[in-house]
Amino acid sequence: MSDEDIRELARAAGLAESWTDALGIPQQVSIESLHRILDALGLGTATATDIEASRQKVGRPNTLPPLVTMKAGARLTLPGRAGGAARGQITYEDGSVATLRFSMRGDRLVGPALDRVGYHRLEFGDRELTVAVAPPRCVTIEDRAEGKHLWGVAAQIYSLRRAGDGGIGDATAVRQLAEGAARHGADAIALSPVHSLFAADPGRYGPYSPSSRLFFNPLFADPEIVFGPERVAQHRREGMALEQAALVDWRPAAEAKLGLLRRLYEDFEAQEIAGGSELARAFDGFVREGGDLLQGHALFEALHGKWMGSQPALGNWRDWPTSFRQGLTRPDDPEMAAFLTAEGRMVRFHQFLQWLAARSFEAAQASAVGAGMKIGLISDLAIGMDRAGSHAWSRQSDLLLGLNIGAPPDEFNRAGQDWGLSGFSPQALVATGFDPFLSTVRAAMRYAGGVRIDHIMGLQRLWLVPEGASAAEGAYLEYPLDDFLRLLALESHRHGAVVIGEDLGTVPRGFRRRIAEAGIAGMDVMWFERNRGSFRTPARWRRDAVSMTTTHDLPTVAGWWSGSDIEVRHSLGLSGGGETEDRQRDRRRLWRAFSAAGTAEGPAPAPDDPAPAVDAALAFVASSPAPLMLAPVEDLLGLTDQPNLPGTIDQHPNWRRRLEPPAAQLFDQPVVARRAAAIVARRP
Repeated sequence: MSDEDIRELARAAGLAESWTDALGIPQQVSIESLHRILDALGLGTATATDIEASRQKVGRPNTLPPLVTMKAGARLTLPGRAGGAARGQITYEDGSVATLRFSMRGDRLVGPALDRVGYHRLEFGDRELTVAVAPPRCVTIEDRAEGKHLWGVAAQIYSLRRAGDGGIGDATAVRQLAEGAARHGADAIALSPVHSLFAADPGRYGPYSPSSRLFFNPLFADPEIVFGPERVAQHRREGMALEQAALVDWRPAAEAKLGLLRRLYEDFEAQEIAGGSELARAFDGFVREGGDLLQGHALFEALHGKWMGSQPALGNWRDWPTSFRQGLTRPDDPEMAAFLTAEGRMVRFHQFLQWLAARSFEAAQASAVGAGMKIGLISDLAIGMDRAGSHAWSRQSDLLLGLNIGAPPDEFNRAGQDWGLSGFSPQALVATGFDPFLSTVRAAMRYAGGVRIDHIMGLQRLWLVPEGASAAEGAYLEYPLDDFLRLLALESHRHGAVVIGEDLGTVPRGFRRRIAEAGIAGMDVMWFERNRGSFRTPARWRRDAVSMTTTHDLPTVAGWWSGSDIEVRHSLGLSGGGETEDRQRDRRRLWRAFSAAGTAEGPAPAPDDPAPAVDAALAFVASSPAPLMLAPVEDLLGLTDQPNLPGTIDQHPNWRRRLEPPAAQLFDQPVVARRAAAIVARRP
């Protein structure tokens, strides 16, 4: 067994044995790293026999996959080794049936061109599969814009205030913000992730480390949407004082809100379910539609609550007793059955929470569109899932649980990054007909007019790190990009949702062209739009990307101009030398760019007077040819603090800052209204 045997197996498994770093320098993945990653992929490498068995696993399949994708108008092509039948029968979604004839061309079976978009059933010999015929591209922002250049607002949900929110912003605050923004010509509200976290452990509130991307964080639900304010008020006991705080105090606020929701559920059981009301029937319908996925998530939440309450607390399902570690693979286990009997109401309660959250965001999107927005809510799809969470427990075979998603070493992170998240197994995607991916995309689009895909390069490749290894010991694993793009286009049209991809960082060669052809908008952020140090004029920004001043992980304009971001990083030991001098030069460069674009006049303001720079920056970015410009709420208000400071956990109040004006009144603030008007004036 030689090193070349390992490298050959790695290539066959889709692992890149070499890569190019952010400085353009070729790097080689070590043999030891390849061993560990291949083993985590279920491909043994200990002996020559193991390697041969692994080669067989990654070889070309002898059977048809359960789903194949294609573009409308192309010829249906199947792997030739799957069988030599000359004809098949296709049943289209509308129920019509046709006979398809195939012929061998090389090692492929080629059938006729198909132009009916949808998921169709093909019977081929004694097998069946789904043929997903996709439109040429996703619904684009231009499709929605009807000739306009749109603008919208980017907001962190928890930061939005409204009376009665209990200290955490919610879907009704989103609705109020959307209605105010729509009055000022905005057509979209881009939101922080709404993914389910851990109800039994509210201290884990990072929105990009979800327990499941298939379900909501119930803390964002507004029960008044379902029960009305008077009925909810009858069950409110606490949490009002938390509404005045400058920061979200997640644990007490979550406990207070979940307590309110438990009392509402008990009342719902006694009055609605017992009486068989229309509301009860609606809830039952939601549970039936949610099926095994919803049952699995609710069961996990109930179990997680049980074991978090044990001594010691067991927050990771891999530490639970054996009978409870198996997810949904052993539903008849006696101990699990006994738990379901004893705690069935708690499982039902977590289904109830998902119902309230779904109804809340459904109402928010309806209000946004009803207020005149062409897109409405844009959801945010995190790149992966917490391996201790609901999806990892209930659908273990979907994920690569021994590998963490991260990033290779670059000029900003010399050691690389390990985000502690788990991603999909490419083999599981193919074996299940892409069901995990489709379920995730549908959840993100269900109550939104668009979706932003975090780290969209993950559709082509992910940097995966063996659990317990350093981030530098990872490697890139290839993913089926063509299939992903076709399925995204098909689901985009089914939901009427635009797709935006966060294409920042190390981007594979040709990737931006691929997603642009698929109708997916990239992201142009002002801080990165540079040419040899100078800031690029907005007229030269991309026409197929969304433009913005900043993101949640970067300084606000006021924070950048004042240098407060440098001061904060320096106080935490995160800044390098020379940043203050570099910032002085960059202020001059940015102000020159503002002046050249006609969004600023006269000399640059002093660092302690950032407001003119904020005005100029918003107008500057709005001048780009992008089909959609997003203005962060923090910049509309001229705030200095950014929502999240990468590289910190408890040292900085990440994901906790609340906005001072209530969401319903935010656009009544003179400075916000003035900046919104300036944006509208710059959108051609």
